[in-house]
Amino acid sequence: MDIKKVLLLGGSGFVGTYIANRLSQRGMEVTVPTRRRERTKALIIQPNVEMPEVKISSEETLVSLMQGQDVVINLVGILHSRDVQLPYSKDFAEAHVELPKKIVAACKKAGVRRLVHMSALGASPKGPSEYLRSKGDGEAIVMAAQGDLDVTVFRPSVIFGLGDSFLSMFAGVLRNLPFFPLGFGQARFQPVWAADVADAFVDSLNNPATFGQAYDLVGPKVYTLRELVDYTAALVGSTARVIALPEGLAYLQAGLMWLAPNPLMSPDNLRSMEVDSVCDSNCKLPANWKPTALEAIAPTYIAHNTPKGKLDRFRFRAGR
Repeated sequence: MDIKKVLLLGGSGFVGTYIANRLSQRGMEVTVPTRRRERTKALIIQPNVEMPEVKISSEETLVSLMQGQDVVINLVGILHSRDVQLPYSKDFAEAHVELPKKIVAACKKAGVRRLVHMSALGASPKGPSEYLRSKGDGEAIVMAAQGDLDVTVFRPSVIFGLGDSFLSMFAGVLRNLPFFPLGFGQARFQPVWAADVADAFVDSLNNPATFGQAYDLVGPKVYTLRELVDYTAALVGSTARVIALPEGLAYLQAGLMWLAPNPLMSPDNLRSMEVDSVCDSNCKLPANWKPTALEAIAPTYIAHNTPKGKLDRFRFRAGR
């Protein structure tokens, strides 16, 4: 299959920017639907990238966007919802379950066979959080379309890199406060670099061996949340005291943060941490998967006092 045109849904986000860059570098034409085109400078200046201003909430719109496309990549996801429902709220349902249904149906109508979908490590209809349950149901919908479509699913652990809201969030708090209240410090993660995630997506597009497969994407090392916070503190030269919170206070803190206009944390995020985001014995990795160590990348964008860190920060803000 000669892939020339890719529809990248959710492409204006953190990981989407990396994937759009990789696709552009390989000479593919990339369409990234967005509600606010001017907010994504890093993509506007990319060659071969078009950004129509459109909402992708309807199947009819998706069918129209898919005309002439060779591949659809779905990265759409949310971390927070203002509602709490079982098994998950309307917000999670619309983003993680209903939209994949519409995408699958639109692919069939538009005649686009290739679909690559972003799930999450630990996603399961029986997961402890609304996020993981809705991600699990969405993943199941996509995998069930195999045969009618050529589908691949990727399940990354927490993703780090320039522009992330993970280590960068820790760094911001550690720089500006004398203390860091931390709940669920024992939770374990296997962070994966955004560029490695992007390469996995793009490398799979024209590889029939990946059709009908779901792959886990993890970095080379497992860390506790406390270890990641301590490492970030060392990078930024912070002397902030990390205060371990018992579970009850951790949920209280998350609940208060959840009330903010742009919450950094919610109780549902803590429920997700009840499942370690690491590769277990049933883990399935892409062929030839060689992830980059966090320690090789994090200093370049977290430790802004280094010459390279300052340059990377300037480039990112300038959209370059």
